[in-house]
Amino acid sequence: MAGRPRGVDDAVILRAAAEVIGRVGPVGLTLAAVANEVGLVPGTLVQRFGSKRGLLLALAERSAKDADALPGTVREDHASALEALTALIVEPMAAMATPETYANHLAFLCIDLTDPEFHAHALAIHRARGRAVEALLAEALTTGELRAGTDVTALAGTVQAIASGAGLNWALDRRGTLERRLRQELAHVLDSHRPPRHGHDLEES
Repeated sequence: MAGRPRGVDDAVILRAAAEVIGRVGPVGLTLAAVANEVGLVPGTLVQRFGSKRGLLLALAERSAKDADALPGTVREDHASALEALTALIVEPMAAMATPETYANHLAFLCIDLTDPEFHAHALAIHRARGRAVEALLAEALTTGELRAGTDVTALAGTVQAIASGAGLNWALDRRGTLERRLRQELAHVLDSHRPPRHGHDLEES
């Protein structure tokens, strides 16, 4: 059996596919556009992924694997659990710099919600992020970043809802950037669960 053409890793192709989706949406994506992005011919992508659907499924599968790996990476890169939590929510949205890009990626989510094969990967991503959010909140509770008695399970659900809803609100009202909106919304809900800073307040009085 012939081996796959060498020269461009699948990971590079899948990142290019995500970028093309950001520009034209999943419906507008073609193998030719992705191949052109990485300097290959469309036939190479057919050989590797079989079809446009195969490429999109491979992208969904890779996204699920990345969702499992991201929590460990962001925790290593940040001093506190809540800083890592913010990065966990914000970093995957970094590519959505405009409402149009956001809309194009949202169109991919619509496929996730209606196609069973894509839904399985989307659900895996949702659950992986949910586990990571709750684990980081539990750590923050242990280290005193969150007020004693905070219901981390309920708070994790709120954080997940913010991650989903803030982007839609931003795409509609178009105030500021998506990153700033996410950080503001997360800070608002997390600050309400932080312990009072008595020592800091006394120093300022």
